[in-house]
Amino acid sequence: MRYEFLIDSYETERLKVVSVWTMFRDGDLAFRPHPADKRGRSVLEQMVHQCVSENNWFRGMLGIDVNAPPLPEAESRLTFIERYAEDSRLRLEALRRTIEGWWEEEVQFFDVRRTRAWVMVRRIAHTAHHRGQQMAMLRMLNRDLHSNYGPTADTGGLAQNGAQVIYAYSNVEDLLEGEKNGGAKARLPIRPDTPLTERP
Repeated sequence: MRYEFLIDSYETERLKVVSVWTMFRDGDLAFRPHPADKRGRSVLEQMVHQCVSENNWFRGMLGIDVNAPPLPEAESRLTFIERYAEDSRLRLEALRRTIEGWWEEEVQFFDVRRTRAWVMVRRIAHTAHHRGQQMAMLRMLNRDLHSNYGPTADTGGLAQNGAQVIYAYSNVEDLLEGEKNGGAKARLPIRPDTPLTERP
């Protein structure tokens, strides 16, 4: 099917979302980019937005309802990871049952009509945008970062200098098991003395 790449992209995106969430700690949930400026969402508010927004888009625009509340009953880092992992798994299963014509049908996207394929591209971009904000917050908290798309300063810096791509976990199932047991992320290397950016 020509839209299989969007399903594959969503599968990797769901792992990227929860992988970033594993890099926070429970004590970080109230943290926001500037403590006195509520315009910047806190870590908790980012998690809430991801769960609620994705539920609204899938249910209201794509017609995929997982029949579950988008937020966990008790709000902790792990319960958000578990809730999002389960709901996104059900969405992924529904996407795998689609046919090409479903992707090409126009649906309501806020005040305009767009194809479901177009909506999914925007959904993935929306998710990546907020995940980038969260990774910036992790840097503000002075945390090490595993890979999300490519090497990070903590996996060796620049690819042209031999930096590695090291994901915290290889799949959502291992992530859930590891985090339930206190964390089992892949080990990060000792940082080399090579440049971390193109303009060191």
